[in-house]
Amino acid sequence: MLRPWDLVIKLDESSSTPFYLQLVTLIIAEIKAGRLKPQDALPGTREMATKLAINRKTVVLAYDELIAQGWLQSEGRRGTFVASHLPITLHQAPSQASSHPLATVAVMPNATFPAAERFEIIINDGIPDSRLIPFEIISRAFRHALIHTARSSRLGYSNPLGTDELRMAIAQMLNMERGLHVKPDNICVVRGSQMGIFLTAKVMIQPGDAVVMERLSYQPARLAFQACGAEVITVETDEHGMNIDQLDHICSKREIRFVYVTPHHQFPTTVMMSMERRIQLLTVAARHGFKILEDDYDHEFHYILQPVLPLACRSPESVIYVGSLSKVLAPGLRVGYIVGPEAFIQACADHIMIIDRQGNPVTELAAAELMGNGELKRHILKTLKIYDQRRKTLAAALNKDFDQLVDFNLPSGGLAFWLTLKKTIAMQDFLLWSKQHRLHFHRDSLYAHANQTVAAIRLGFGSHDDRQLAQLLGKLHELLSS
Repeated sequence: MLRPWDLVIKLDESSSTPFYLQLVTLIIAEIKAGRLKPQDALPGTREMATKLAINRKTVVLAYDELIAQGWLQSEGRRGTFVASHLPITLHQAPSQASSHPLATVAVMPNATFPAAERFEIIINDGIPDSRLIPFEIISRAFRHALIHTARSSRLGYSNPLGTDELRMAIAQMLNMERGLHVKPDNICVVRGSQMGIFLTAKVMIQPGDAVVMERLSYQPARLAFQACGAEVITVETDEHGMNIDQLDHICSKREIRFVYVTPHHQFPTTVMMSMERRIQLLTVAARHGFKILEDDYDHEFHYILQPVLPLACRSPESVIYVGSLSKVLAPGLRVGYIVGPEAFIQACADHIMIIDRQGNPVTELAAAELMGNGELKRHILKTLKIYDQRRKTLAAALNKDFDQLVDFNLPSGGLAFWLTLKKTIAMQDFLLWSKQHRLHFHRDSLYAHANQTVAAIRLGFGSHDDRQLAQLLGKLHELLSS
């Protein structure tokens, strides 16, 4: 059996302990440390003897002893393996993280995602269905990109802003479909919108600066601002979007660096900011001299009439615009972009040189090809019909079976619903019940400022087919009715 890595074991020739006992002790230590796991293959006795420069009979004796103790198991011609059931239960060493200075760094409460085997159903907050990806078309684009980069010697270091081809394709898309007027020099390619948010914060924020966002908003953005030294101030959201009067009142009392918004489909409530509020926001920004960070994370998914054009197309001098192609394809394909003035974009490139040096030219060229030949647009139109049908199916089921349990407004776009609970319920109890019933959802504190309680659930529907939606709703109904 081919092992990708060699097992490094060193014997102490100066020790009085026989080599076979040394080998027994060392292998047990490797198993206890977790470097050798159950069912891992060990080198054959001849190979191990050659590596250690000892007699093969010594290795055979050590292996036999380990098999007798239950640490190893022999599977005939297949070889010798770490036993499936070890003679003791292995425990991890106690964590020292609490005393380490890095323990004070802010991290996302859901930084580790739930193991699939622990939960029967996982309610996500609105991710696309990766099963809908046109695999053959994408693999062809990646093949072309890989051949092109290899033959033209472009797999070395290149422009930290991203490939010219992708920046040109993004500029064309934004100018044609979203009403912007940008050039490739106004665009920086990043690994998803979250990197774009963090880079913007890194460039714009000085420790002590104030940043305003909605009380219910995107937690990773809030943590990015705080990690860069910002004080986060919150305002409320209603059915028309951010409360601009509250924002204006805050700006009259102190200087604001920028305001973070998700106006197209507000995260997490799915509310679309009205045109009146958009004009108010731009007016207040011009009066008080702050910038706007517009996170347009799922512009492509809009089901009613035409989507409202971004704030960035109305006031490009006031707005830093962040978008992503990851929601169109799959979260694992990390392609996003930042749009802004050339000086700001160059500052982002300077930080990329420190963090990552550059993006992935193969992925970027593949994405550029998919945008240029129209395949990405065709994929969006195809999936939009599927997501719209799932949206309608979910709305019908909620109206039919959940009318006494939750309130919701049919979202005009995006891949999630915002359900507010009618019952008076302690979310901590609901979280406990859901775990007992093997149902996972993002807890309310992930959306609210300062871990405030919100009796609501963001229910993603894009990644679930009809059968999965029915199963999910059945489990959710059972819990809410308890």
